[in-house]
Amino acid sequence: MKILVRNLARTSTQENLEVLFSNIGAVQSCNIVMDQTSGLSKGFGFVEMPKVGEAKQAINKLNHHVLDGNKIRVKKAEQKPGSDTVKSSEAS
Repeated sequence: MKILVRNLARTSTQENLEVLFSNIGAVQSCNIVMDQTSGLSKGFGFVEMPKVGEAKQAINKLNHHVLDGNKIRVKKAEQKPGSDTVKSSEAS
């Protein structure tokens, strides 16, 4: 299951994010979206967990968790209809 993580601190690293989620279950992949121009974090990223049960547990436990000084928002990422683009399950 692909999970969207929002409100990441600019100092958060993929390693920090992966360690946080791996405390709950197996992490298949983890990436923080970076701005191509500045090279800085855009403040969100994605974590993919192969086991749905562990992913749901991670969403429940880590939503509003404080990571690197920011209260992160964690939710299931969903694809837009007719697109390969992943978006939040909540309207932005």
